[in-house]
Amino acid sequence: MTDMTGKVVLITGASRGIGAAAARVFARAGAKVALVSRSRDELATLAGEIGEAALAIPCEISRYWEVEAAVQATASTFGRLDVLINNAGVIDPIIHLAEADPESWGQAIDVNLKGVFHGMRAVLPVMLSQGGGTVITISSGAAHGPVEAWSSYCASKAGAAMLTRSLDKEYAQAGIRAMGLSPGTVATEMQRVIKSSGINPVSKLEWSDHIPPEWPAEALLWMCGVDADEFIGQEISLRDESIRRRVGVIE
Repeated sequence: MTDMTGKVVLITGASRGIGAAAARVFARAGAKVALVSRSRDELATLAGEIGEAALAIPCEISRYWEVEAAVQATASTFGRLDVLINNAGVIDPIIHLAEADPESWGQAIDVNLKGVFHGMRAVLPVMLSQGGGTVITISSGAAHGPVEAWSSYCASKAGAAMLTRSLDKEYAQAGIRAMGLSPGTVATEMQRVIKSSGINPVSKLEWSDHIPPEWPAEALLWMCGVDADEFIGQEISLRDESIRRRVGVIE
């Protein structure tokens, strides 16, 4: 396990799924964790479970000033900020283009794309002043190929993947480790929403086809260590069995 003692990690979308699993994994590894989400009650419950190593920060990541305030609160409380996990994301609206409501479509862009930019923009001054940091963004196979009725998700994830590459291009020499993690399909609430839509092949998958959220959580921790340095500026796929072995989720 990568030792995160003395490190501070901010996780967006931390109230459930991959985000909540990551919060537990990083806390067990010795990190202080700032938990960011719109879900106040779930955040408070998770922070209570983790204890004094956790800071719950209700935040709407589509609003930059709220993300900036969350970063400032984290740095003020824990004294530094070493890792940003851009995890928050939405799958809705699952709908064909000709029927899509423009406002709902745009809200997905605000969360999945602008939210990632907001996180990067807010943490960069802190990380650069410290001499570096790690920014990992949850990506998706949908960033690289269209999926029926997922136009907003695919477009926003593609944009977020390019933000990771842009961050690496501009700040790798300043000590910023920018990477993406494409976990594959994960057993979270998002998959229940996808299943209920019944529109595309992903909705036909069985629950047993999905990996547990603990797998990407362990991968995120591993990506913060030197063993993952060869992947800086790139996107790692957890579908790759060799990566799963290196992370330690399979033998």
